[in-house]
Amino acid sequence: MVYLMSYYTYNTIYNHVFSYIYMIIPSDMDLSEAIIRRHSVRRYTDTPIPPQAINELESLIDECNRTADLHMRLITDEPRAFGGRMARYGSFEGVRNYVALVGPKGPSLDERCGYYGEHLVLRAQQLGLNTCWVGLTYSKIPEVLQLHNDEKLVAVIAIGYGVTQGVQHKSKPVEKVTRLHGNEPEWFMRGVKAALLAPTALNQQKFVFEYRDGKVLASTKWGFYAEVDLGIAKYHFEIGSGFRF
Repeated sequence: MVYLMSYYTYNTIYNHVFSYIYMIIPSDMDLSEAIIRRHSVRRYTDTPIPPQAINELESLIDECNRTADLHMRLITDEPRAFGGRMARYGSFEGVRNYVALVGPKGPSLDERCGYYGEHLVLRAQQLGLNTCWVGLTYSKIPEVLQLHNDEKLVAVIAIGYGVTQGVQHKSKPVEKVTRLHGNEPEWFMRGVKAALLAPTALNQQKFVFEYRDGKVLASTKWGFYAEVDLGIAKYHFEIGSGFRF
């Protein structure tokens, strides 16, 4: 008798094996490869994040917090934030771990959370984990977050081992996210292409890059979480181009 394995069952088994391999074999993936492999994932297995990976992420979080005056935190084994109606509306399943992007209220907070939050996303990808930026479709758990009066929770990043590895999002043409003058160097165009691989809210890609007088200018049009997206895109641009803002 022949049994046919469903596509879903095959994918589930494949991704459990994929996750296990990453847990026992260190990744030498560089950041350029990480931005290509990273895709948003909303459904997660119950495989726990290994202690070594938690330690690496927390070490990076501490470094980013010191550098950028943030109060980001990795919260593990906490299912309530993604256990309610909002999470179901956002099609999230099995999320038990997330990074809370928190910092003192101020005009640059959203962009800084985007920029440094993406440091964590790409490091997670290097560690064989999956992620998803989340703006609204989760529940705030006050006793877990313990926000100070002068602090703001900007967003969270779901993190763990995905049921799948996600799929590549659609991107705008380069011309839609740049102001081109015809004298752009090759490294600038590499940076723009890397930025187009960055996750953005509703895949809106409102950021704009311009090369002028030997400088790179980065701005954003108005949009939902556009300042966060700008920070994420600027980090991707840096990786692709070698330029530093």
